[in-house]
Amino acid sequence: MSNMQNRPLMKLLFVGDIVGKVGRNVVRACLPGIVEKYGIDLVIANAENIAGGFGLTGSLVQDLYAMGVHIITTGNHVWDKKDFASYISKDNRVLRPANFAPGVPGYGSIIYRLPEGTKVAVLNLSGRVFMSLADCPFRKALSEIEALACETNIIIIDFHAEATSEKIAFGYFMDGKASAVIGTHTHVQTADEKILQQGTAYITDVGMTGPAYSVIGIEVDQIIQRFLSGMPERFETAQGRGILSAVVVDISTETGKAEAIQRIQISYP
Repeated sequence: MSNMQNRPLMKLLFVGDIVGKVGRNVVRACLPGIVEKYGIDLVIANAENIAGGFGLTGSLVQDLYAMGVHIITTGNHVWDKKDFASYISKDNRVLRPANFAPGVPGYGSIIYRLPEGTKVAVLNLSGRVFMSLADCPFRKALSEIEALACETNIIIIDFHAEATSEKIAFGYFMDGKASAVIGTHTHVQTADEKILQQGTAYITDVGMTGPAYSVIGIEVDQIIQRFLSGMPERFETAQGRGILSAVVVDISTETGKAEAIQRIQISYP
């Protein structure tokens, strides 16, 4: 990792919600080039929709690892494939929100060691506004960070939430406590990436990695028909050209503060 040998800087790539086969194909095709171009040290991806647009499977998680993803975060769709609960209990690199009910399977955070020794903490949290029931993410973040900070000053948070106001408030609440707060869930990349006053990189939503011609990943006609009729429809993941949405964050390994955040989108093919 040449960039870390020359200066105390870690480069993080956070890939937005990967949806279905199209999303996986985009990651497979584009990730190596992004890692090389930006000198990426750690790749995190939200992948709660990799299995046909709803949920995850163990085999698809292994595919993402083989593509170069180091840590996978999730959200409200993590249990969509019923067999995944047994898998997530055994793989600490797949996170589910730490503020889910006590005793549910899986891990809410991880301390990940890079090859040259730097430790990075990754924390997954769910919002509560317009979302499934969960404990308070604000209070849970404080208790989790207190423990994680004993190991490292580099802390990355995936805040999987619906409401823009909740995400923005959470970002300011975490300013100076976390290295980066990356919003996920809405599948639409926002243009508000910034470094907050006390050194936390922030974006309201990193966006989606999946079918470009879709309604947040689903076939356009199916969604339109749902709005026209109000009747239940069987949703299917769209096909065709893909898009990869992500952010690159530069983080000081000395202070744990973010120095830069860059929003990227790549079309494929």
